[in-house]
Amino acid sequence: MDASLEKIADPTLAEMGKNLKEAMKMLEDSQRRTEEENGKKLISGDIPGPLQGSGQDMVSILQLVQNLMHGDEDEEPQSPRIQNIGEQGHMALLGHSLGAYISTLDKEKLRKLTTRILSDTILWLCRIFRYENGCAYFHEEEREGLAKICRLAIHSRYEDFVVDGFNVLYNKKPVIYLSAAARPGLGQYLCNQLGLPFPCLCRVPCNTMFGSQHQMDVAFLEKMIKDDIERGRLPLLLVANAGTAAVGHTDKIGRLKELCEQYGIWLHVEGVNLATLALGYVSSSVLAATKCDSMTMTPGPWLGLPAVPAVTLYKHDDPALTLVAGLTSNKPADKLRALPLWLSLQYLGLDGIVERIKHACQLSQRLQESLKKVNYIKILVEDELSSPVVVFRFFQELPDSDPVFKAVPVPTMTPSAVGRERHSCDALNRWLGEQLKQLVPASGLTVMDLEAEGTCVRFSPLMTAAVLGTRGEDVDQLVACIESKLPVLSSTLQLREEFKQEVEATAGLLYVDDPNWPGIGVVRYEHANDDKSSLKSDPEGEKIHAGLLKKLNELESDLTFKIGPEYKSMKSCLYVGMASEDMDVAELVETIAATAREIEENSRLLENMTEVVRKGIQEAQAELQKANEERLLEEGVLRQIPVVGSVLNWFSPVQALQKGRTFNLTAGSLESTEPIYVYKAQGAGVTPPPTPSGSRTKQRLPGQKPFKRSLRGSDALSETSSASHIEDLEKVERLSGGPEQITLEASSTEGHPGAPSPQHASRSEAFQKGAPHPEDDHPQLLQLLLPWQLTWAQLRNTNQQITLMLIQPGSLLKSVEARSHCLFLLF
Repeated sequence: MDASLEKIADPTLAEMGKNLKEAMKMLEDSQRRTEEENGKKLISGDIPGPLQGSGQDMVSILQLVQNLMHGDEDEEPQSPRIQNIGEQGHMALLGHSLGAYISTLDKEKLRKLTTRILSDTILWLCRIFRYENGCAYFHEEEREGLAKICRLAIHSRYEDFVVDGFNVLYNKKPVIYLSAAARPGLGQYLCNQLGLPFPCLCRVPCNTMFGSQHQMDVAFLEKMIKDDIERGRLPLLLVANAGTAAVGHTDKIGRLKELCEQYGIWLHVEGVNLATLALGYVSSSVLAATKCDSMTMTPGPWLGLPAVPAVTLYKHDDPALTLVAGLTSNKPADKLRALPLWLSLQYLGLDGIVERIKHACQLSQRLQESLKKVNYIKILVEDELSSPVVVFRFFQELPDSDPVFKAVPVPTMTPSAVGRERHSCDALNRWLGEQLKQLVPASGLTVMDLEAEGTCVRFSPLMTAAVLGTRGEDVDQLVACIESKLPVLSSTLQLREEFKQEVEATAGLLYVDDPNWPGIGVVRYEHANDDKSSLKSDPEGEKIHAGLLKKLNELESDLTFKIGPEYKSMKSCLYVGMASEDMDVAELVETIAATAREIEENSRLLENMTEVVRKGIQEAQAELQKANEERLLEEGVLRQIPVVGSVLNWFSPVQALQKGRTFNLTAGSLESTEPIYVYKAQGAGVTPPPTPSGSRTKQRLPGQKPFKRSLRGSDALSETSSASHIEDLEKVERLSGGPEQITLEASSTEGHPGAPSPQHASRSEAFQKGAPHPEDDHPQLLQLLLPWQLTWAQLRNTNQQITLMLIQPGSLLKSVEARSHCLFLLF
């Protein structure tokens, strides 16, 4: 390109092209470096400051522009990337620079040049889109052309409007007819621009019985026109759609044109399907738009051209009225609006323009044909074979489902049930659309809400393919992603009712009906101090749900959980995400309830820990002191003398059972340690049965994730592997079927990291035989034996029963290492 620029005689034009190329290359290189250095923060240079007196060079200014464009990408990583501008985009951008340069020419050269540019662009557009003998108005705002056309229609129908002004409109009010499927806000924009009251707008409903529900009802329109004429109003203008903004349906433009000619109404057509006029084959409904009075087109998105104005083509014989309406101008600057489009059309050529539009239509047809083969996907434009817009949604017919999605309505359903089913499907389709947009960003999908069908996903390649570079492979990837998401959508829709029933049948849980949540449901745990009548936020409930969310996420299941306020109040709730078909809903609900209950109990235990421990120690001290006095009375005074007592104990040992106290912090009860001694002596080191807990601990096969149904008897496992897995599971169940009590092993201590030394073992054996110990005669101070790393927070988070034990020195328990879930007190 540099060699071509050198051939240009005008040095200013050559320098302009060179500078534009360098500027675009600099910005694109800076964007590429920013993406590569994603971890680095850009130096903030967008803080307003004083204007520098010495000025800056172009490189510094472009660097500032680049920082302003991409400075917030680290803070907003999901923001869309800047459009990848090709050579045709550079031509469009060059047109704006050339417009500023051309405006500096002398008036005669400027007039000739602008007239040539404008006439060439109008001629090319009229021939490309089959609009014979038309004029063109170029405008930045897409709706501005229609507002100018309305002014032209008013001046044409009201001859005295220039002299009498709005007094003429007051005597015979104009009426502008819009389709119910028109773009939102179009009617309000026209009234604001024209200064007309809103009663001048008339919204025409769409078909309800025959034809597309997004096409204008021609029969009803004719009835409305007759009624307005009888009331003394003047039907002024009708806006038809060649591709509605929502689903891309085309009105019956041929029939509407006949109706407008009969009553003298101006017919204006707009829509994305007007781009197909450039193709060799055009549907009859779109081809009829070439006979209308005016049409608005947007060649910029169709061809992937940035900063290109929209075009309104019209037919009118009176240049004075078009000048008054603002459609034509004698100012050269207004004519230079066509310069970017003039350059871009020459760069693309006729074949390039047709190829881009044809490629977009082929993409839509490819997606439409592929989606027809996918179950549970409903296409809303399957009767529009030539439409370049594809709108689809997920639906599944279930018993007593929404009549909107079934061929035969269900009369037994209440309106509330119908609305709930509708909202559920809308939430699922909204989730599907967002997932597809993230997985296939080149598809350019949009999620929209339709009045009759609900939430749908739209694919409009004419508006996005040229900009995003969409290819056929992207469409195939999109179909594959849709097929991969369908099983999750179907299973989630089926498990919602089961989840609701399980929650309602579980004590302490409340099912929250949130129609906007796409998961299997929303649940709230009702703690003891929960005020059910209040709608305000509950700090204690938020704390419990936050802990519940942390516990559930630690399970590493396939489910996604989140917490947030309730749909109709400010109370915290747990939101359960999408689920697969092998989800065990009963286990999920039971785990949620048990975990929340455990968190609530642990929080209360922590609050009362200090007082409970203090009272328990005092009570245990009193009882052990009493037991020690009784032991002294039983043994006698002679046995307390050091030398005499040892000899006496040697010849006649006392068979006294060691007495201690175990204090359960959770239950707040003080119990004797005699059952533990007896059990240890008889069980030979076997772990005692665990204390029953509130949560069900389901044993899972190797590799099985939480909340999944058991794979026993599944065909996926071989007979050998299945038998071995079942045997392993049964062994685990037999071994772990006891309570989670304190394990104090006396005889089986081999290999245990806390096993006593041989000396301690011999001393324990001697104690069991009744041998006296010298340290029994030396009472020790009360001391708390805890591992240095153990804290109250760890005690709170443990899943085992917390036990406080007060024992006597020299007993069996003294030789056993203190466990992290126990508190041992020696005296």
